[in-house]
Amino acid sequence: MSLKAGTAVIDISPETPMFLVGYPHVERVSEGIHDPLFASALYLGNGSDSLIMIAIDLLFLDAKFIGEIRSEISAKTDVKAKNIMISCTHTHSGPVTIDMLAFRNDPIVPGVDPKYMNQLKQNIVKSAIKAVNNAKSAEIAVTSADVTGVGCNRHNPDGPRDPEAGILVIRDSVTKKIEALSLIYCMHPTVLHEDSKLVSSDFPGYTREYLKSQFGNDITILYHTGPEGNLSPRYDVKGQTFEEAERLGNILAESVTEKINLLSNDDFKDNPPIGVTNRMISPIRRKLPSLEEAKENLKFRKSEFERLKSEKARHGPVRTAECSVFGAEETLFLAKCVNDGTLDKVLADYQKIEVQVLHIGEAYIVAFPGEMFVEFSLELKNKSPEKTFAICLANGEMQGYIVTEDASGYEADNSLFMPKTGTIMVKAALELISQ
Repeated sequence: MSLKAGTAVIDISPETPMFLVGYPHVERVSEGIHDPLFASALYLGNGSDSLIMIAIDLLFLDAKFIGEIRSEISAKTDVKAKNIMISCTHTHSGPVTIDMLAFRNDPIVPGVDPKYMNQLKQNIVKSAIKAVNNAKSAEIAVTSADVTGVGCNRHNPDGPRDPEAGILVIRDSVTKKIEALSLIYCMHPTVLHEDSKLVSSDFPGYTREYLKSQFGNDITILYHTGPEGNLSPRYDVKGQTFEEAERLGNILAESVTEKINLLSNDDFKDNPPIGVTNRMISPIRRKLPSLEEAKENLKFRKSEFERLKSEKARHGPVRTAECSVFGAEETLFLAKCVNDGTLDKVLADYQKIEVQVLHIGEAYIVAFPGEMFVEFSLELKNKSPEKTFAICLANGEMQGYIVTEDASGYEADNSLFMPKTGTIMVKAALELISQ
C-alpha cells in the first residue's frame, strides 16, 4: 500500500496573561502574543504500520503528561501509543507546563495552570486526530542542510556543534505539491531574553514563516529541536530582539529551502518503510556535592561573573558566567534536597526513561527525553549505519541536562544524572536502529 500522510496545526497560545518561563529570577508575565504557539502534527501510514509526530512550541512537557496524550490519541485513532512522538521546541517565551525541581528554588516562578494544561492536552489530541483524518496519498523525501550562523557552542565558539539540519519533505503524490516539512535542528531557541514579555516561538517561528513564503502558506511545518544542551545563539546575536530572531530564523530557512529545491522526482518515494521501536532504560543518578562544596562552588562562580563584568568582557563569556551562577545556585539547592528527601521523591518518576526510534524511508529519527549535549547527537550520527537524526525533549524531559564527562558550569551543575546516562541512551538508540 502506498504512503498516506496527513497534517494539522492548532494554536496553543495562552488566552490570558501567563508567566513566561525560561529565565531565572525574573518577573515575566506575558503582555500579549507576538507570534502564536502551535501544536503541529504529522501522520504517516503505509498500511502495515503508522506513526504520528507532533511538535509543540513549549519549554518542556513531562513523560506522564505526554503518556496520557499518547494513550488518548491511540484510543481515538489506529496509531499505537508507542508510535506517537511528541517533542517540545524549547521556546523560553511560553507558559509554565511542568513542576520542575529547579523552579522550586525560584519563588518568582508560579505553578502549572491546570486550566491551561487541560486545554493544551485537548488541543494536542485534536491536532493528532485531525492529522489522521486528513491523510491522503503522499510521497516523502529525506535530505539535510548544513547551517552556519544561527549559533554555536555556548561554552566555546569553536567547540562541538551539529550544523546538519534534518529535513523530511512530504508532498501530494498526485499534484506534487509540498504538504509538510519536518525539520530537526540542534540549537537553543533563546534569541529572546527576559526583557521580552510577549509570547513567542523565538527564531523557529520565523523559520516556519520563511518556509511558508517559499512553499505555500497552507503547508504544515514541524520544528523539532535536536540535542542543544550546550548550544545557543549568544555568540551570533547582535541583540536579544525579534529582529534578530527573524534574522537567525531566516538563515536556517534559507539553507533548508536551498536543499529542498535541489530534490528531484527520483528523491521522493511513495511506499517508504514506516516503523517505530522503543526501549526503556535506567538513567544513572548524579552524586551531588556536599553543602559546603556547593557553597564554595557558588562563591567561585559569582567571583568569576563579577570579574568578567569588571573587565568589560564580551556578551558571550559574560552571559556564560552569569548562567554558571544560576547553575551553582541550583546545585546548592539540590544538595539541600538530598538532605530533606525531596530529590528522592522527584527522581522516583525517572527510574526508567524512553528512547524511541522512528524509521521513515531512508531516515532514522531518534527521540530522546531531556536536554542532551550536542556531542551525543554527533556520536549517534557518526556511529549509525543509516541516515540518522536526533530530537531531544521528546516524550518527556529529565529535570535538566544530560552532559558530557568534561562538562562544567551551568548545565553540569543543573543536572540530576551522570554523563554516562547519555552514552547509555545513544547505545540503546544504535541497537534499536541495527535491529
